[in-house]
Amino acid sequence: MRSTALDVTTLENLVSAAVAAPSIHNTQPWRFRLDPDTTTLEIRAEAARGLRHIDPTGRGLYLSVGCALLNLRVAVAHYGWEPVSRLLPRPDEPDLLATVRLGGTTGASSTPHLYRTLWRRHSSRFPFSERQLPPAVLTELAEAAHAEGARLSRPDPAESDRLLRLTREAERRNSVDPDRAAESRRWVHDPTDAALGIPPVALGPQDFLERLPMRDFGAHQHPDVLTARPFEKRPSIAVLSTTHDRRADWLRAGQALERVLLVATSHGVRASLLHQALEWPDLREQLVGTPGSRGANAQMVLRLGYGPQGPPSPRRTADQVLAEESLSASRRTR
Repeated sequence: MRSTALDVTTLENLVSAAVAAPSIHNTQPWRFRLDPDTTTLEIRAEAARGLRHIDPTGRGLYLSVGCALLNLRVAVAHYGWEPVSRLLPRPDEPDLLATVRLGGTTGASSTPHLYRTLWRRHSSRFPFSERQLPPAVLTELAEAAHAEGARLSRPDPAESDRLLRLTREAERRNSVDPDRAAESRRWVHDPTDAALGIPPVALGPQDFLERLPMRDFGAHQHPDVLTARPFEKRPSIAVLSTTHDRRADWLRAGQALERVLLVATSHGVRASLLHQALEWPDLREQLVGTPGSRGANAQMVLRLGYGPQGPPSPRRTADQVLAEESLSASRRTR
C-alpha cells in the first residue's frame, strides 16, 4: 500500500499532467492547491483568464477545467492511487470547481496508455486525409464519452453539412463582432514567459474551398496573408452532448471530451475542435436534434481524421499554477 504523502516531484508531475489538457484559446484558466491534511488537490477557476465576450457564461472555462480534471485523474491512477474526485464540492466557494483526493490503492492503473498519451495530445488545425475512421475506433470513442456521462454522436453526411453551415455562420458572426474578434486576437501571439495563448504556427491554414470553417482567430483583419489549402472533402464530424446543461454537466463534458481526445490520440487519430457555433445560443441550440428539442445539450463539435500532428501550444509550469503553500507542504512530507 502506497503512502498518500506527496513529494514535490510527484506533485509537480501530477499538476503538469493536468496542465497538458486543452483549454479554450489556451487560456489555461485554472490554478491548483494541495490540502496536505487530506491529500486532496483542488482545481480552482482563474476567472481573470475567462473570455468575457466569447465565453460569457463560462461554459468553455468549465469544459477546460474538466479536461484538466480528467488528466489529473489519469495521472493520479498512474502513480498508484485511487483518484476520488468531486465536482463543485463547496457551494460557498464558487471558484472551487473540483477536487481530487488521493485514495489508497495497490493496483496499477487500468489505463496506462492514457497517461502516456496525454503528453503528446495536440489539437491539429491542418488538413486531414480522406481515410475514414474504422468502426471499432468510432465505437471506442463513443464508449470513452459514455464512461464520463456524455454522448458522442456521429451525424450522417447531410447532418454534418448542416452542422458545418452552423459553424460557418458562427465564424462569420465572430468576424464582424469587434469585441469577440479583438478578444480572440489578444490570445494569438508568439510564446512568452507567461506560456499562455496560441502561437501563430499552431493556427493552421484556411480551407481553400471554404467548406470547413476553421477559426482564424481574428486573422480576417489581414485576409491577404491567410494561407489556404484544400481540406478533406468528407470531414468526419462528431458532436459531444450531455442530457443536462448545468455547471457540473460542463465539467463532466470536459472530462468526456478529454477522454475522447486521449483515446483518439492513442489510435493515431487527430482532432480539431469546432467551437464557434457553441458561442452563440441560437446556433448552439440547433447543434443537437431538432431546434428547441429537449434531452440533449451540445458541448463540443469535433473534427476527427488522419493527418499531421498539430504543433504544441505552450503550457504553464507546475510552479506557475500551484499555490506556493502547496509546494511548501509537499516539501515537509519528504
